[in-house]
Amino acid sequence: MTAPRDKQGRPIVVVTGMGVVTSLGAGKADNWNKLTAGESGIRTITRFPTDGLKTTMAGAVDFVAVEPFSSTDLSERLADIATEEAIAQAAIGSKGDFPGPLFLAVAPVEVEWPQRFELAHAVGQPEFTYDALLRVSGREKFVPYHHRFMFGSVADHLAETFGTKGSPISLSTACASGASAIQLGVEAIRRGEADAALCVATDGSVNPEALVRFSLLSALSTHNDPPQGAVRPFAKNRDGFVMAEGAGALVLESYEAATARGAKILGVVAGCGELADSFHRTRSSPDGKPIIGCVRNALSDAGLDPHQIDYINAHGTGTPENDKMEYLGISTVFGERTGAIPVSSNKSMVGHTLSAAGAVEAIFSLLTLEHQRIPPTINYDVPDPAIPFDVVPNKARDARVTAVMSNSFGFGGQNAVLVLTGEPV
Repeated sequence: MTAPRDKQGRPIVVVTGMGVVTSLGAGKADNWNKLTAGESGIRTITRFPTDGLKTTMAGAVDFVAVEPFSSTDLSERLADIATEEAIAQAAIGSKGDFPGPLFLAVAPVEVEWPQRFELAHAVGQPEFTYDALLRVSGREKFVPYHHRFMFGSVADHLAETFGTKGSPISLSTACASGASAIQLGVEAIRRGEADAALCVATDGSVNPEALVRFSLLSALSTHNDPPQGAVRPFAKNRDGFVMAEGAGALVLESYEAATARGAKILGVVAGCGELADSFHRTRSSPDGKPIIGCVRNALSDAGLDPHQIDYINAHGTGTPENDKMEYLGISTVFGERTGAIPVSSNKSMVGHTLSAAGAVEAIFSLLTLEHQRIPPTINYDVPDPAIPFDVVPNKARDARVTAVMSNSFGFGGQNAVLVLTGEPV
């Protein structure tokens, strides 16, 4: 009997396990309940002093303790939590023996200031230097710090813990990273290189240096009081995004492999699209062509027409520029139907989880398909007449949803779009 294929003759890629952790909580159930209730995970920062900072709130995951604190260690722990949930739901392989490769989206690992100072102190230097880093690399006491300077350290840990096969892949494509990791998994299965893939995206980067850097780019909201009202995607009074932490993990399988072992299919990754912008390190090209092309690529890859999309899980950061460009891209592709497609932004509640966003939002999109309920965009009280989306405002909406488009448009022109369906198309 011939295995079922998609419209382009490729193996159908399905999702059999999902795990998520955000500022709303750990696990799909907790996140979904709070998300559809319109709750916010944005809080005033207590992890470090914020005196002198214009932005003093974030979607920090403070209920997961890491001592001493390191963004990389937190990223690793968040990935562990999400991956454990995803693999348990998929019931695939045996413990510590996942039957496929790992694709991990993770923030670029840098030496954070507290570790720089500790290193300098350890070698008797007033300032951190690369020489100091090299000099302590062989000292057993400081091996954990040195290990954390390596970009692939989180992937190595996950591969060892969950027993993935082959060399783990770490990638960082800005805010599109999570979607890019899923796309790599899809492509590996379509090429016949694997029957299953573990796609994980994680980010625990709420730290002083990252906050200062984004603040210097004038990208962050300064609506600190109340913090829950800070993220206002597509609203006329939006003033920037809010940094957040989280992780999402998905077990992908070929439809044939999943059905052969009797796995429950949670959804289908029907299409993936990507297109680089390269116009500016933060701004999108004014003509919107990279976003337009990315959306069209995803639809083409899925074999769907614009009229078949029932819901758009928008990138929706809440920055004036990004929201405007997302509308330009979507309206160009969807034309007159643009105002009839429900649109919402999960970031209004969980914040922008950066490297993890594409995977976290893909999971929320799949849960939308499962429950036939669209999460709201909270803080949408002053609509922007220049962005006439059908924004789902402040309260969840029950709707018939068969196909979802999930957008991830990152700094530096990294654009990725996923098309997710409840059934093979």
